[in-house]
Amino acid sequence: MREIVVISGKGGTGKTSLTASFALLAKTAVLADCDVDAADLHLILTPTVREFHDFWSGHEAVIDPQLCTPHGVCSRLCRFDAIGKKDGKYHVDSTACEGCGVCAHFCPHGAIEMQERLCGVWMSSDTRAGPMIHAKLGVAAENSGKLVSLVRQEARRLAEETQRETILIDGPPGIGCSAIASITGASAVVMVTEPSMSGEHDLMRALELTRHFNVPAFVCINKWDICPEMAARIETRAAAAGAIVLGRVRYDGGVTEAQKQAKAVVETGAPCAGDIEDIWNTLQQNIGKDTLT
Repeated sequence: MREIVVISGKGGTGKTSLTASFALLAKTAVLADCDVDAADLHLILTPTVREFHDFWSGHEAVIDPQLCTPHGVCSRLCRFDAIGKKDGKYHVDSTACEGCGVCAHFCPHGAIEMQERLCGVWMSSDTRAGPMIHAKLGVAAENSGKLVSLVRQEARRLAEETQRETILIDGPPGIGCSAIASITGASAVVMVTEPSMSGEHDLMRALELTRHFNVPAFVCINKWDICPEMAARIETRAAAAGAIVLGRVRYDGGVTEAQKQAKAVVETGAPCAGDIEDIWNTLQQNIGKDTLT
């Protein structure tokens, strides 16, 4: 089984559009949307949800108003200003509570209980490109890395059940916790970047991350013709950093039209659809090669 993760240094580079097209080209892959903070692969692939599950992780303080007295020790000890007073009783702001448990430990009346926190949901769905595991982290919720790990775990289980050899993952942008959880142990990471100074900077940071976790890295430059000189410079730097450059995708208004129709680019007649197909074919030819030497 192989896991291919598509990431980017920042949001808006075209990562999800590329992943959706890869999903159609792969034909027999299990899909996973690991951009749990801002999942949007479903906007293109319009999934039909089969299973819906709550995601519980971490803890939050809950005050029993029947036991609470206006003693105030909990409020004084809370370092996150999560406990306030209303109508003579103390209450917890769940968005500010970090779940440390200090208030519960020191409450003289045992009025505070640490309860498991509902952080989001995850789903198993069917799409025209294949089965998909996707999730949504709750507003101000934490543990995105744990939710990403759960999505990947369920995708692997689904791949085994359906005897599919490829898991295609739409990863998050950046190099934070959720990105780390998305790429560790993957077979390959495809990085989508743009020909700009910030695109170059973000790409090099992402390449450092893949090198640290010893994951083979591949690079695709989107909208390369906006600045051909910068595109060439990024390709040179990426290759020097040990990545394989898969190719370039031209700037194409057809991508926006495909999004309006909730279609992957390769499902349309957009000129850049051929570029994406070439990149996918090049990835298939090179996956498994050592890109870190």
